[in-house]
Amino acid sequence: MEKNVTDSVQPVIGQRFRGFLPVVVDVETAGFNAETDALLEIACIPIVYDEQGNFVPGEAHHAHINPFEGANLDRRSLEFIGVDPFNPMRVAMAEDEKTALKRIFKAVTEVRRKQQCTHAVLVGHNAHFDLGFLKAAIDRTGTKNQNPFHSFSVFDTVTLSAVMFGQTVLAKSCIQAGIEFDGKEAHSALYDTQKTAELFCYILNKLSPHLLDTLVADQ
Repeated sequence: MEKNVTDSVQPVIGQRFRGFLPVVVDVETAGFNAETDALLEIACIPIVYDEQGNFVPGEAHHAHINPFEGANLDRRSLEFIGVDPFNPMRVAMAEDEKTALKRIFKAVTEVRRKQQCTHAVLVGHNAHFDLGFLKAAIDRTGTKNQNPFHSFSVFDTVTLSAVMFGQTVLAKSCIQAGIEFDGKEAHSALYDTQKTAELFCYILNKLSPHLLDTLVADQ
């Protein structure tokens, strides 16, 4: 009898990307230099299968982060992303880098293990920018041993969107995919991560809708 993913439990990602768990990440920063400029916000969303074998965004994990000691805060960057690091409400909810990273890494690692993956791989829109700030924060906080992410491999939705739609801008790519995008919400790490995750799943589901059936049949 032919095995069908819809007749079994929800499939795991470990069989799809050579043991990688795609995790969409977006950071908001106080500049462009990962070594000197503050990391202010980070959000992560693992990508999983639903019961029908479609790629879907998993649970989001998000943190507002206090600038590390001595961090540069570029005024133009802060105005662009609309963040005041010293707003009392923000300060009350923000975490230090180490606390935030350890909490998020723990959550990602739990999903990675559940999905039978060996590493998480960062998915982002201009992914190496996000990875650079993540790696700099890991170095500052000594959280290398907790870090679940591959050290240099990424999946970049800029490239995927260029191939799929001829677009490289996140908002325009989402619109091409029929995904609602509110420009007023942009430059929030959580919102941009959610939209990037939706875009990534849309592209994967369109490009290889039947691949899971092949992977299951080969087992």
